[in-house]
Amino acid sequence: MMLTSAEPHGKNLVSLFIDGEKAVDLDAEIYLKSGLHLGDSLDDEQLKKLLLASDARRAEQKAMNLLSFRAHSEKELARKLGRFFPAEAAGKAAARMVELGLVNDEEYAKGLARKLFSHKGFAARRVCIELMRRGISRETAERAAEEAAPADPGKTAKEILKKKYLNCLNEEKGRLRAAAALHRMGYCWDDIRSAIREMTTDEDE
Repeated sequence: MMLTSAEPHGKNLVSLFIDGEKAVDLDAEIYLKSGLHLGDSLDDEQLKKLLLASDARRAEQKAMNLLSFRAHSEKELARKLGRFFPAEAAGKAAARMVELGLVNDEEYAKGLARKLFSHKGFAARRVCIELMRRGISRETAERAAEEAAPADPGKTAKEILKKKYLNCLNEEKGRLRAAAALHRMGYCWDDIRSAIREMTTDEDE
């Protein structure tokens, strides 16, 4: 196989033509560093190595771009990169971000847990679920949720009822609706029943 042409393509890409046919798009820097010249012979193994190096570099660049918008867990980042690159390149790029200190599952979990408790009003169970959805291990998620959880979840449940469901609590249908909402937010049934009972008792008084 002979390299017959190389043309700029898109942003930081070069299209390589082998024997007159377009073969692959490579990262421009990988191509420049390859030392290839028009007329050079290429075998399948050389082309594969170039593609792997190109995917790796582009995946790392994409990872940096994603992290510039918000923090990610390693698994979440690899999953997103996997939409654009082969799984191997995506996983290695995410692992590289960990090595560089740009991804830290422990710190990410702690920060997100605090946000979910304070901004969303979630209980620990729901916080754990949300963290694991973002690629955090169960152990790390549970530890982060435990550290960030408010001392009295029942008090938080009452605050949510007062803010969102106060006018619904005088009817059975409204109480069921409020209870279901709190349960989706991760509150246990004991805390839910207690909060509704205290709120309705306060209203009666």
